[in-house]
Amino acid sequence: MRLLLDTHVLLWWVIGDPRLPSTVADVVSDEGSTVHVSAVSAAEVAVKRSVGKLGRPTVEEAFAEPGLEELPFRAAHAEVLQTLPLHHRDPFDRMLVAQALAEGLVLVTLDDKVRRYDVPVLPPRGA
Repeated sequence: MRLLLDTHVLLWWVIGDPRLPSTVADVVSDEGSTVHVSAVSAAEVAVKRSVGKLGRPTVEEAFAEPGLEELPFRAAHAEVLQTLPLHHRDPFDRMLVAQALAEGLVLVTLDDKVRRYDVPVLPPRGA
């Protein structure tokens, strides 16, 4: 499975937070999964750390996790971003949705607002 981690899922994964469901952790850790993390998440972590909303992990710690592939934000992603309905006003989340759609990735998120977009998600809707 080709995955894109929402920022909160990335953070929970890195620090071993129990809020990450074991079923999600199993898919992320599966050797058959390709796990992408967005440059958008790096920016979100940096912003949260700079305003005191996040202690750890740092951007370096989060992106140093083995098996994670960094996904840059490209112009093609911005093209999709401008077409998204305003289900969610958080620009970081909207950019992640756009990347998942443009790249054909499953977005791993537990954010109900993000899950309102027509993007494949894990865990599946209704699960």
